[in-house]
Amino acid sequence: MTDAYIYDAIRTPRGKGRKDGSLHEVTALRLSALVLDGLIARNGLTGNELEDVIWGNATQVGEQGGCLARSAVLASGLAESVPGLSINRFCASGMEAVNLAANQVRAGAGQAYIAGGVEMMGRVAMGSDGAAIAVDPSLAMKSHFVPQGISADIIATEYGFTRKDVDALAVESQRRAAQSWAEGRFDKSILPVRDVNGLTILERDEYMRPGTDMDSLGALKPSFKEMGEVMPGFDQVAILKYPHLERIEHVHHAGNSSGIVDGAAGVLVGNKAFGDALGLKPRARIRQTCKIGTDPTIMLTGPVPATEKVLRDAGMQISDIDLFEVNEAFAAVVLRFMQAFDVDPAMVNKNGGAIALGHPLGATGAIILGTLLDELERSDKETGLATLCVASGMGAATIIERV
Repeated sequence: MTDAYIYDAIRTPRGKGRKDGSLHEVTALRLSALVLDGLIARNGLTGNELEDVIWGNATQVGEQGGCLARSAVLASGLAESVPGLSINRFCASGMEAVNLAANQVRAGAGQAYIAGGVEMMGRVAMGSDGAAIAVDPSLAMKSHFVPQGISADIIATEYGFTRKDVDALAVESQRRAAQSWAEGRFDKSILPVRDVNGLTILERDEYMRPGTDMDSLGALKPSFKEMGEVMPGFDQVAILKYPHLERIEHVHHAGNSSGIVDGAAGVLVGNKAFGDALGLKPRARIRQTCKIGTDPTIMLTGPVPATEKVLRDAGMQISDIDLFEVNEAFAAVVLRFMQAFDVDPAMVNKNGGAIALGHPLGATGAIILGTLLDELERSDKETGLATLCVASGMGAATIIERV
């Protein structure tokens, strides 16, 4: 098979996913088209070179429904001969889009793709499309369904992470994110969002709380304690599945969980012939991709088996990886990853993560791949691994290496 390369990766700043967020008046269509046009302009494309656009988003209803990928193509400067494919692997949708594009290129099914995703969480509410695993009793009971926050607390309980542990990770995420913005580490990949008159709407991630410390987090009450212990009593569902746990320790809250935000990101993927024809230099090779199913109740442990699988498939070991991006869906997810592989915390999410910056569900997988690539270049490292946990018990991972 031929190699698949990353030629470029960009993202919008992440806006607060609520009515007073800076991107609240921007549609998912417009933000998606903005990213597509940004990649066209930065790389001197005519709009005819692509085989397809693969675009992820997790809540495919309303303005984010109806094959948003095709709508975004038509709203952008791409040729109408470029079709557009919308996909949904929940939180890993953006990464899965990139992985699908890479594997299409590797198999010879087209020379180049734009892949990524979008989520306007302030305009299209998470879960508003419904989900059989949550609302159909025949599946919810069989799978011991619990909400993700309960799953995160199950991880903390099972693997021994205290409230102090999860809060400390959150404080560090905020510190790293603030430092990265102050030092201009995101400048290479940020695409400012402007209105029809060219005035800047947002040019910087706005969810960050750089003043966060252990005291301020300590004042927050656990977010999932009541739904776990009182109504509807999800703790008992969890204990039915894991009877060795006498009780669930509720340690997660808004300050150590990922933020609800709006945002989009795109990655230009192609083979060598594509780059040669346009005079583009590849920035990285996509060495290996994977996806995996996991226990749907604890749900969020997917980064561990996904990493094991992607390393095995690549013929690599954890020591071969220089930098890691592990999506900070909840603090315990990242703590479990570092515990499982005994990796240096300094090499994981060096520029902060979704706790500080937010998690626009369908875009995050593409965002962290771009962040990983930027950091590999900035710190002159060679190989990176990005991974995410995924709702209903899945995981995804990608290994990239600079060229």
